[in-house]
Amino acid sequence: MKDTCWDCIYPIKIADMTIKGGTGGDPHSGGNKMKGGSSMGGSTNTKKSTCKCKYGKFYRYGITFSMWEPNRYIEVVKDPYCLPSQGGKQTKKTSNKGKLKKGYLHGGINTGGASQEGTNTFFQVHYFIWPIWKMMETMVDSNCIESSSGYDLYYMTESDPTWNDDELALKVYPEATLFANMPSQLSCIADSITAQFGYPLWPLFWCMGSWGSTYPMSGHMNEDETIEGAAGAGARIIYKLARMGAICDVAINLCYCISSLIWIKSHYRFTNVKPVKGSSCIPIGRSSMLWGINKNPGLSDGQDSPDNFMFIIFRYRKCCLW
Repeated sequence: MKDTCWDCIYPIKIADMTIKGGTGGDPHSGGNKMKGGSSMGGSTNTKKSTCKCKYGKFYRYGITFSMWEPNRYIEVVKDPYCLPSQGGKQTKKTSNKGKLKKGYLHGGINTGGASQEGTNTFFQVHYFIWPIWKMMETMVDSNCIESSSGYDLYYMTESDPTWNDDELALKVYPEATLFANMPSQLSCIADSITAQFGYPLWPLFWCMGSWGSTYPMSGHMNEDETIEGAAGAGARIIYKLARMGAICDVAINLCYCISSLIWIKSHYRFTNVKPVKGSSCIPIGRSSMLWGINKNPGLSDGQDSPDNFMFIIFRYRKCCLW
């Protein structure tokens, strides 16, 4: 609880009035305005104080509500089966001494010799459901706070063969070939610029700003910065789970959590917790030069070993409160 950046839940808006402002503001400003709507309560750009949601033959009326909800976190680790949130313990033994064999799904940074283009990182990622409001028994009487799910290790890439093999990932997600060209990658420059000063451009779903591309859908990141590569791997798992239909977006519709096979990346932002606690609200694609300095020490600090990261995910939630 004390590692959570509570300032990152702001701004909070009720009935389209800002109750308390915060860093970053509304992710639907500027180039991220979403057009269109829904018969079930409208779209995220609806600037109204009241709303209605249909349930069967009946409607429930309420007021609009929005905030950044911290109810997920991810671990991005070079040591497979290492759980920084659980004291850095490894959950799988592959030898008599209880240590993982060298090279067994291990990650880290590969310099690629003298070629900067060959530098890449590889990480395993663990995605946790973490209903902090329910665990604290705070705001649980609100329909705008997730309270039905429990604490859960939802996804581990160590058991996903596509995460460790770029070619296999291409066969499962063949649309990656559409973005493996120079024009598509050059368009990510605009996404990177907007991420430094605000939020990334959600129409450019194949870009992650300064963190690289969402493809290939594996743990290999073309990054020479370890902490930035880790953040990119964490963001990529969100896109991967969205592509699988395994998670839904709580800011598309005011009434329901909607599955979106193409993510809206401006609805997510991070704060780093381990190995060093940070205090920044990090939109996807923001350069680590602005938030990652001294956040990955070279020496182990107790249970918080270097190159094993933990990030809390803040999801933008917009709903109809009654």
